[in-house]
Amino acid sequence: MPVFKTLPGQKISRLELGGALNTPQEKIFVATGSEVRGFTKRGKQFLSFETNLTESIKAMHISGADLFLCASYIYNHYCDCKDQHYYLSGDKINDVLCLPVDKVNCITPVLACQDRVLRVLQGSDLLYEVEVPGPPTVLALNNGNGGDSGEEIVYGTSDGKLGLIQITGSKPIPKWEIGNEKRRGGILCIDSFDILGDGVKELLVGRDDGALEIYNFESADDPGLRYDHALSESIASIQGGCVGKDGYDEILASTYSGWLTGLTTEPVHREGGSGEELKLSQEMQSKISSLRNELEHLQMKVLQEREKYQQSSQSSTAVSSVPMFSVNDKFTLNKDDASYSLILEVQTAIDNVLVQSDVPIDLLDVDKNSAVVSFSSCDSEPNSNFLLATYRCQANTTRLELKIRSIEGQYGTLQAYVTPRIQPKTCQVHQYQIKPLSLHQRTHSIDHDRPMNTLTLKGQFSFAEIHSWVVFCLPEVPEKTPAGESITFYFQNTFLGTQLESTYRKGEGCFKSDNISTISILKDVLSKEATKRKINLNISYDINEESVRHTLKLIHPKLEYQQLLAKKVHLIDALRELQVHEGNVDFLLPEYRSILEEAEQLLEEYKRQPAHLERLYGLLSNPTFYLNAA
Repeated sequence: MPVFKTLPGQKISRLELGGALNTPQEKIFVATGSEVRGFTKRGKQFLSFETNLTESIKAMHISGADLFLCASYIYNHYCDCKDQHYYLSGDKINDVLCLPVDKVNCITPVLACQDRVLRVLQGSDLLYEVEVPGPPTVLALNNGNGGDSGEEIVYGTSDGKLGLIQITGSKPIPKWEIGNEKRRGGILCIDSFDILGDGVKELLVGRDDGALEIYNFESADDPGLRYDHALSESIASIQGGCVGKDGYDEILASTYSGWLTGLTTEPVHREGGSGEELKLSQEMQSKISSLRNELEHLQMKVLQEREKYQQSSQSSTAVSSVPMFSVNDKFTLNKDDASYSLILEVQTAIDNVLVQSDVPIDLLDVDKNSAVVSFSSCDSEPNSNFLLATYRCQANTTRLELKIRSIEGQYGTLQAYVTPRIQPKTCQVHQYQIKPLSLHQRTHSIDHDRPMNTLTLKGQFSFAEIHSWVVFCLPEVPEKTPAGESITFYFQNTFLGTQLESTYRKGEGCFKSDNISTISILKDVLSKEATKRKINLNISYDINEESVRHTLKLIHPKLEYQQLLAKKVHLIDALRELQVHEGNVDFLLPEYRSILEEAEQLLEEYKRQPAHLERLYGLLSNPTFYLNAA
């Protein structure tokens, strides 16, 4: 039963519990727009604080009388609603946390930033930065209290990695890190709770693909996956506690469309006697009966409202209105297979999604995707239309994941037309930029010993102008112009493993790469962007011929592997036919027997990257690889 409910208003971006230090955290704080409101557990509002932020609040943390708020790039610390400290981040802030003051005896805020960095602050100053393996999306205190020292923070990343770092007063100490070998979704929420009842708190993790995971610490330090459960929507929040029945702990998870799901430790079945079938308890049966009644009541209400809408829409005074719906979308580059994931999630069932692109891209198969895809022929010449595909979703599908692979040097726009199952029919269009160097990903450092080609630009352009050109060319670059007079970014090509160093300031830009093709693409795009703004550029090159041999050495093992994989896949049908006719294949050479034994894995790998070999051939046959930059 609801305890209290506020009136509808602006969207709530964050919700946190707070209260005086060392007391139960029973006060509810919500952030809406740039305002923070506080409620007691009975629903009485005791706080309405309008901050001085010009943007909406994206992240919030409460510690006693201290309030930590973050907009996209700005961090603010308030104490008793009075401004204390301020910090401007170099990239977008995804989450904020403060180490427990009662343990570390000082206020130590930690910002999770999009550029794969945790920034540790002291007042309004940066104490130090912690590099993490992916863009951190969520922070949580280890065991809910920072561990014995109070300095331990668990982080989750948008590419599905999980880690623990100790934040000391002078330097970070990494404790453990869990990769994402199963290629599950990004981590959205973390909690610590002793759900197994063994006296040690487990780590509860919710992901954007609906995976709910429980990690426990069977070994001394590193956690291991103990249980997992799949939901059909992204998990927005996760919490452990005792909710439904005394004596039985539960895990509660809320999803994007508003569903609240509970996993309980209460036995669902009870044994009646020897040889008898397992029967549902009386209490469970009454719960199910109550839920059925509630469901029937809701279905009747929906039918009544639908009839009422039909009648009003057909009347002479009817006014047409377009129903509003929100789409939760994410377009990210996967380092493992050099592909982009496009995730579309709607709060109601999706009818169909039409995907259109004005640049050549490949659509890859996704195992979790149950939608039926159909391709339409398109004429690329007059309309620059290279792809037109329709995904028809099954009933009750609210989340759709697509995978695409782009070609560097060819840039444009990918559009997704999302149509949900609502009346009257309406559609939303979402656009995603395919950038010239779309397969490059930000990294913390590069190998400076590689043979590098250099592109130097000089001209009458501002720092903001050349930064906007770099944003246009490369992914994962913050749109906001960096503070200071110059900036350096490092990138790695997820397909080939080549690298790029980008350093620029007002009137000058220097780009270094061990791949001459990268330099060629940059030169073409930057020249066009400068010409659009009527800026004259002085362009110079320093080509290292050794870099061509170096890049070919990087391509060769990939090409060799893909050729061997293609050869094995083409032999599978013939070998299977031989196996059917002969029955026994012991006479075959060991390499052919191993192909038969590994046939399913080989087919699965080949299916995941159908055009990989053609891409590598294209790199070698593309004349820009050798000549364009020379």
